[in-house]
Amino acid sequence: MKTIFSGIQPSGTVTLGNYLGAMKHFVELQEEYNSYFCVVDAHSITVPQDRLELRKNIKSLAALYLAIGIDPKKSTLFIQSEVPAHTQLGWMLQCVSYIGELERMTQFKDKSAAGGKEGVSSALLTYPPLMAADILLYNTDVVPVGEDQKQHLELTRTLAQRFNNKYNDIFTVPEVRIAKVGARIMSLQDPTKKMSKSDENQKAFISMLDDEKKILKKVKSAVTDSEGVVRYDKENKPGVSNLLTIYSLCSGRSIEELEQEFEGKGYGDFKQAVAEAVISVLKPIQERYHELIDSEELDDILDEGADKASYEAQKMLRKAKKAMGLGRVKKKK
Repeated sequence: MKTIFSGIQPSGTVTLGNYLGAMKHFVELQEEYNSYFCVVDAHSITVPQDRLELRKNIKSLAALYLAIGIDPKKSTLFIQSEVPAHTQLGWMLQCVSYIGELERMTQFKDKSAAGGKEGVSSALLTYPPLMAADILLYNTDVVPVGEDQKQHLELTRTLAQRFNNKYNDIFTVPEVRIAKVGARIMSLQDPTKKMSKSDENQKAFISMLDDEKKILKKVKSAVTDSEGVVRYDKENKPGVSNLLTIYSLCSGRSIEELEQEFEGKGYGDFKQAVAEAVISVLKPIQERYHELIDSEELDDILDEGADKASYEAQKMLRKAKKAMGLGRVKKKK
């Protein structure tokens, strides 16, 4: 069975876009793959975090993974910082990375351009090798990502191949899998931008934990256009197209079917139906989340996941250290 790895940062609220674009598919993937799902908390500290808020978000994300249907009997769910091999291999891969290729990463370029290189953490430059370590520790065959992470995954492949060629052929070079539908759920207020949990405008995204009233209010205030026709046209009608994508993914119905249903109807009826579809998907997830969030069950699952991940990660770390010549070779007694 092939191995799959995915990690999400616990920095802020998980959005409907995160769920429809990535997390929803994890439930199906765990049936086909040896699956590792990781709360990548070490990545979140590349920017300042409130320690109490961060700890809350770490547990919240772990509970959401389980609430959407991740089964700890089929998958390994764990917190990155509880498996030290991640940061150890991250440093080793940083040593085979080049500054030029790290500076070409879009996220670093965007953030350093906005704040100036003097005002950003060096970790914003060097975290892609840590991301590579996350993946390569588990002999990962496939990494499911959104379009915005494709560049980082290409760097992971490059670092794996470079290490294999320079030292020893130990790393599996992973494939990148991008979801064909729903990989990019857009902002409700600016449908030319991806829905983001870091958006300052709270109306721009739907949180996985938003109540029914909030969801309805946010969908009803979503930007559309003046045409009044429910039709999928990403270029000319990005707002309506985004809502159709959300509705289709939440209801399991095709966009063509939805266009026919709302032919001759206004945006008011359409938005009401979109909101109801979103609520029907999120309500059972939220109920399971609240059962888990302060439970011993959650801690037990995360303890077990960390132990299992550590066992596998240490095996690969030992191989990488041996390949690079780190540490001692002890004589057998």
